Amino acid sequence: MAASSRTGISRKLWMLASAVVLVIGLYTAGWFYAASVLRENTLALLGQQTDAGVSATCENADYRGYPFRIGLFCSKVTVDDNVNGISGSFGALRSAAQVYAPSHIVWELDAPSEVRTSHGLTVSTVWQSLQSSLNTKLRGVERASIVLEKSKTSIVSSAIGQSFDVAADHSEIHLRQNGDDLDAAIQLTNATTTAEGLPQLLPPTNASVDVTLAGRGGVLDGSDQNGLAMQGSEGELRHFKVDLGEGQVLTLAGPFSFDDRGRMSGKLKLRIEKIEAWQQSLDQAFPDFAPTIQTAANMLAALGGGSDASIDITIRRGKVLAGGLIPIGEIPPI
Repeated sequence: MAASSRTGISRKLWMLASAVVLVIGLYTAGWFYAASVLRENTLALLGQQTDAGVSATCENADYRGYPFRIGLFCSKVTVDDNVNGISGSFGALRSAAQVYAPSHIVWELDAPSEVRTSHGLTVSTVWQSLQSSLNTKLRGVERASIVLEKSKTSIVSSAIGQSFDVAADHSEIHLRQNGDDLDAAIQLTNATTTAEGLPQLLPPTNASVDVTLAGRGGVLDGSDQNGLAMQGSEGELRHFKVDLGEGQVLTLAGPFSFDDRGRMSGKLKLRIEKIEAWQQSLDQAFPDFAPTIQTAANMLAALGGGSDASIDITIRRGKVLAGGLIPIGEIPPI
C-alpha cells in the first residue's frame, strides 16, 4: 500500500476518533449540567429560595447513573427559612431522571422529617415509604406529586400546650401551578387522629382537601419571595371532606386568609350528614362530654331541619365562631 494511502486512512481514523471523543466530552458535560439542574429543581421543591432567605442543603451530594440516567443522592436534606423562622430536616434523598426526559424527575425520601416554626409549632413525620415525581419547566418545578405509605405525623403546639398524632395507611399530595396561584390536593386513607391524654378522636377515616393559594404559584419554582411562610396569604378552600363511612360525612368550604402574624381568618360553610351517627361516634370518644355533644347535635338538627345540617363558621384571627357568634375554639398561629 502506498504511503499516501496509509496517511489518508490514518488521518480519517484520527478524525473519527477525535469526533467520538468530542461527542463523548460534550455528552458528559451535558450530563453533569443536567445533574446540576436536577439538584436545583429538587431542592427548589423542598423550599430553596436564596433571594427570599431560604436555603436547602444536600449533604454528601453524589451524582449517579451515568451515562443513561441522572441521579442525585443526599445522605440528609435540611431547609432553613431564616426570615420567617422555619427550619426542617429530612432523611436520605434519592432522585433520578432519564437523559432523554430530564424534565420528569422521580425521587424518594427517607424518614424521619421534622419541621419547626418560631411560633412554637413542631411537625414530626415518619413513614414506611415516600415516593414522588415532579415535572419541570425552564424556570423550575411546575407540578409535583407525593405518595406516602404508613405515615404518622406528630403535631406539637407550645402555644396551646397540646399535641396531636395523625396516622394514615395511604397519603397523596398533589401540587401544581395554576397561573400565579398554587393548587394543592391532599388525600388520606384510613386516617386516625389522637390527642395526648385523650382517647382516639374518631374511627379510621378517609379525608380529602382541595385548596388554592392565591398568588403562591412561585412556591414550586422558587420564585415566591414569601418563602415557606403562610403569613399574608389568602385562598379558597374548595373542598375539605371527612368520611367515617355509613353516610357520616363532614364537608367544609370557603375563603380564608392569614395575617402577618400567622393568624387565620375566614368564612366557611360547614355541612354535617347523619348527625345522630356523628353523635354516637363522638359519645364513644368523649363519654364525659356526652350531654354537651347531645345539646350540640340537637342544635345542629334544628338548624338543618333533620338528620343533616349546614352552619356558617367564622374565623377571626384564630378564634372560631359558630354562626358568627358562638365561640367554639381557637386555631393557633402557624
